[in-house]
Amino acid sequence: MLREGPLHAAIKVQLARPGDRAEVKVGRYVIDLVRADGELVEIQTGGFGPLGAKLDALLDDHRMRIVHPVAAQRRIVRLDDDGQVLSARRSPKRAGAAEVFDKLVAFPSLLAHPNLTVEVLLLSEDHIRAAAPVTTRRRTRDRGERRLVEVLDRVELKEPADVLRALPPLPQEPFSTRELATLLGCGTVLAQRTAYCLRLMELVEPAGKRGRTPLHRRAG
Repeated sequence: MLREGPLHAAIKVQLARPGDRAEVKVGRYVIDLVRADGELVEIQTGGFGPLGAKLDALLDDHRMRIVHPVAAQRRIVRLDDDGQVLSARRSPKRAGAAEVFDKLVAFPSLLAHPNLTVEVLLLSEDHIRAAAPVTTRRRTRDRGERRLVEVLDRVELKEPADVLRALPPLPQEPFSTRELATLLGCGTVLAQRTAYCLRLMELVEPAGKRGRTPLHRRAG
């Protein structure tokens, strides 16, 4: 609890149900929420890699849910040293459920495990920042702090087939990662990670090349 940020804390309150227990030790690990029915809930605002040891130790014997928040809408709010709002503007960036592949790349095939559920929360957020970015060694650092405004939607991934339902329909013809990026409205790197995850889930397969460009197609 000492290390959790305001977004993590707010989501934990939002998810809690009657009978749930927060910050419970299970084996050697502390779990964000333990449901009354026994499900273990972990809220992961960053990468999934640090969860690897915990999943290895607990997943075979417990139902587990990883909850990952994604900023579908974001407002950039700058505050002065006294906490007064200096400016607020809507960020042009929009993100969808596909953002989870940026984190799921750590262990994509694990989604086939019957005890694991990944839940993507699409949020409206305020990103709180200082009055001006801090520049050190010619690098601008303006990480800020994420704060929950509203949960807009929830996407549940219990098995690989749920992934396809959460994405726009994939093309019938072979496609490149650049074309996948256009379809998802994301950058090329995220499209590459998405394609990698889909391959390991056996949802897409290699489909030769177009010139030097590797292609993919829906499996089966």
